[in-house]
Amino acid sequence: MNPLLSNFRATLYNSIIWALLGALFAALLVLIGSGTWLRALSFTLPLALCFGFISSSAYYVCRALPLERRKFLAWLSYFGVSAVLSAGIWLSIANFWHQALQSVDFALDLPQNTWWIAGFLAALLYILSILIYDVLLAFDSMRQAELRQAASDLHAREAELQMLRTQINPHFLFNSLNSISALTSIDPASARDMTIELAQFFRQTLALSDQQKILLKQELQLCQHFLAIEKIRFGSKLSTEFVIDPDSELCSLPPMILQPLLENAIKHGIRDLSEGGTIKIYARCQDDWLQVAIENPIDASSPQMDAKQGTGTGLKNLRARFHNLYGNRCRVEWQKNEQHFRVELTLPREVSTLVSSPENLLQ
Repeated sequence: MNPLLSNFRATLYNSIIWALLGALFAALLVLIGSGTWLRALSFTLPLALCFGFISSSAYYVCRALPLERRKFLAWLSYFGVSAVLSAGIWLSIANFWHQALQSVDFALDLPQNTWWIAGFLAALLYILSILIYDVLLAFDSMRQAELRQAASDLHAREAELQMLRTQINPHFLFNSLNSISALTSIDPASARDMTIELAQFFRQTLALSDQQKILLKQELQLCQHFLAIEKIRFGSKLSTEFVIDPDSELCSLPPMILQPLLENAIKHGIRDLSEGGTIKIYARCQDDWLQVAIENPIDASSPQMDAKQGTGTGLKNLRARFHNLYGNRCRVEWQKNEQHFRVELTLPREVSTLVSSPENLLQ
């Protein structure tokens, strides 16, 4: 629908603009001595509003010949004919209105060349209307493109979340179930604890995967359930240390960012150390940034270490995911020395105001 006639407010503003143009032309007629203000306004205001209605057809002319399909000669002939035709219709109406005013002895004393000038101005205003509608249609196209991009991003996020659900390593589930099976005969209490932790982990995974962003506190709780399961599997070989700035817990970030990193820390670090080690998780706020780091011990002297370090695909995927969400306002870095492997994430500090009780989302 024509955007200038789509609702009462737009129609009112459009009418006011044309009425002001009518008043301007009335002033010009008064200045050249064609008649009084009352007669001039009686002549120009109805005609200005009438031309405003006629010029609204320019919207449909623009829709019929979009910018991307225009060629100069076609544009010139198509819009030129439209402008001349519209000006001709308006001049016929103006002439009829002038004769009507003459019949009641209320007409203006118009100069002979008035109709030529009026016709030229009408055609010019129609072309101007075409340009205005072109701008409005261009903005509407941009808005539609943004909506399509937003819908595309939404589908991409849904696909990404679906991928996250499938990324939970099936081996983690199989190993956990095997451990539970073994523990049921030798340590039923630990088997029960591991079953509860496993159920909590998957229940929270499903709940959080529906969120676009969650609190760091929620992400850490998910990690604690994951690590609790792994501690039962690995016993004293695995220990953890959380160094968390309380302010950082209320910052938001995409869900299931840290769990895959912890899984890698165990798979490529702790698992192959005879005495095990400690995985350290750090989080703090610094200025406008949230910084999270995970550090695990490694045995870099092991000849099989390079093969076991993997290809870094997971970290590269994480970097790509962050780039899609934050653009250049994020950083994913990792470094390795003889004793440790450390991953550092730097994100914009976004303090959530939507979730008053983080625990509620995990019930």
